[in-house]
Amino acid sequence: MKTPEARRRLSPDLREQEIVREAVKFFAEFGFEGQTRELAKRLGITQPLLYRYFPTKDALVERVYQEVFLRRWNPFWEELLQDRSKPLGERLTEFYRDYSQVILTYEWVRLFMFSGLKGLDFNTRYLDLLRQRVFDLIINELRLAHSRKPPDEVPITTMEIEAVWGLHAAIFYLGVRKFIYNMPVENINSIVDLELRIFLDGAPGTLAGR
Repeated sequence: MKTPEARRRLSPDLREQEIVREAVKFFAEFGFEGQTRELAKRLGITQPLLYRYFPTKDALVERVYQEVFLRRWNPFWEELLQDRSKPLGERLTEFYRDYSQVILTYEWVRLFMFSGLKGLDFNTRYLDLLRQRVFDLIINELRLAHSRKPPDEVPITTMEIEAVWGLHAAIFYLGVRKFIYNMPVENINSIVDLELRIFLDGAPGTLAGR
């Protein structure tokens, strides 16, 4: 009797891609406690074959992180936030609408939550990336728009960072409501626009560099 992988032969590259795609779905559904034996069954392959591509579960989990959190990062966002040919409000609206489309998905939200519960470092690594590539840019552009001194003259303060955290937390919570609490969330762009207006109205009061 032929094994499942003998019946359905794939090139090594295609097989690896298939494993990663299914692993993303599997861990998003069951969390990182999910067993690779069960994942192999879902794929229709043997566990030893899975381990030929990913020698350990940790290696597979790391690949899931790369696939979901890093490959979906759009470098254009950083260019957009600094494009001063557009008003700041327009730039932020365009960025957050696009960013929300990336993170407010079943896989992204649930993997992010499960990684925190499991004690993995996904959250820390991703949030450090967010802080370095987005938060500082937004604060710099806000200071410029409100005639404040730039961060190279007056360092960014904790309260400025907290203000941006609050905006991101409000947007991420839409995904928690939808994919963790199973509550309906409609008109995401409109809600993102609302949260952004609230942020922009309150942000000047937190800015340093007078």
